Amino acid sequence: MLTATLEQGRERTDAALHRLLPEATQHPVSIHQAVRHSVFAGGKRLRPILCMEAGRMVAGSLPRGIEELGAALEMLHTYSLIHDDLPALDNDDLRRGRPTCHKAFGEALAILAGDALQTRAYEVLARLECSAEARVRIIAEIAHATGTVGGMIGGQVVDLEAEHKKPDLATLEYIHQS
Repeated sequence: MLTATLEQGRERTDAALHRLLPEATQHPVSIHQAVRHSVFAGGKRLRPILCMEAGRMVAGSLPRGIEELGAALEMLHTYSLIHDDLPALDNDDLRRGRPTCHKAFGEALAILAGDALQTRAYEVLARLECSAEARVRIIAEIAHATGTVGGMIGGQVVDLEAEHKKPDLATLEYIHQS
């Protein structure tokens, strides 16, 4: 049952991502190739699957358009990975056994690919099939979770600052929670 749920969730997410992202042949080609290189580099798609399953638990079945919300979360996750892999941050050459975006396409295009994914994610969120009030609350929650105060970017900053010192427990907890 769990294996089937994970596989179906991954398939739904990948289908939504294919539908929502520009084709690799869309002008300007280089940015769309870089975006797709990173988004379709493998991965379990746990964030969108958890999103879909939470929606199923609340609504009793998969809510209409939930795949778009999950895909937007995956775009944001991938943007963070692209930026995290850059030489100025973790300087990783490989992700999931493949060259990282900056290794395959150069640093400038990797930065722009991450930016493009973040922008596209919010564009998708702004068009979710739900009430305007719910849409605004979803966008606000996700923006906060990716921001600097208790969010992903803040966690990355504290992680960078702790890199060459031994962080205390409170710092480690902040990094992992953010």
